[in-house]
Amino acid sequence: MTTDELIARFEDATLPGAAFDHAHHVEAAWGYLRRFTLPEALARFTAALQRFAAANGATTKYHATITTAYMLLIAERMTETGAEEWTEFAARHPDLLAWKPSVLARYYRPETLASERARTTFVMPDRLAD
Repeated sequence: MTTDELIARFEDATLPGAAFDHAHHVEAAWGYLRRFTLPEALARFTAALQRFAAANGATTKYHATITTAYMLLIAERMTETGAEEWTEFAARHPDLLAWKPSVLARYYRPETLASERARTTFVMPDRLAD
C-alpha cells in the first residue's frame, strides 16, 4: 500500500484499527508533512486521528503529547535529510518506528506521558535529550 493509499484508508476509516500500527502512524504523519506546512499537517493529522479512533471505538487511545511530539520529530528529521521517499526516510530513522522503547523516552519521563494532562493537551518535554 502506498502512503497516499494509507492516508486515504486512514481518513475514511476503512483501514482496520488493528492494522494501523505505530509504523503506519509515523508513515501517515510523514505523508501529511509532505503535503502541508507543519501547522496544517499537525491540525489535519490530529483531526483525522481523532476521527479514526472514534470510528474504531478507541477514543481513549488518542494522546495529544505523543501525536504532537512525533509530528515535530518527523518534521525535524525531514528538514535534515531533504526530499526522499518513505522507504528511505524509514530506513534513515528507525528510532521513529520503534514503539517500545520509544524515542520519546529521551524527551519525557514515563509518568509525564502517562498523565491525563499529556493525553489531552501537548506537554513540553521534561527530560533532556542525550
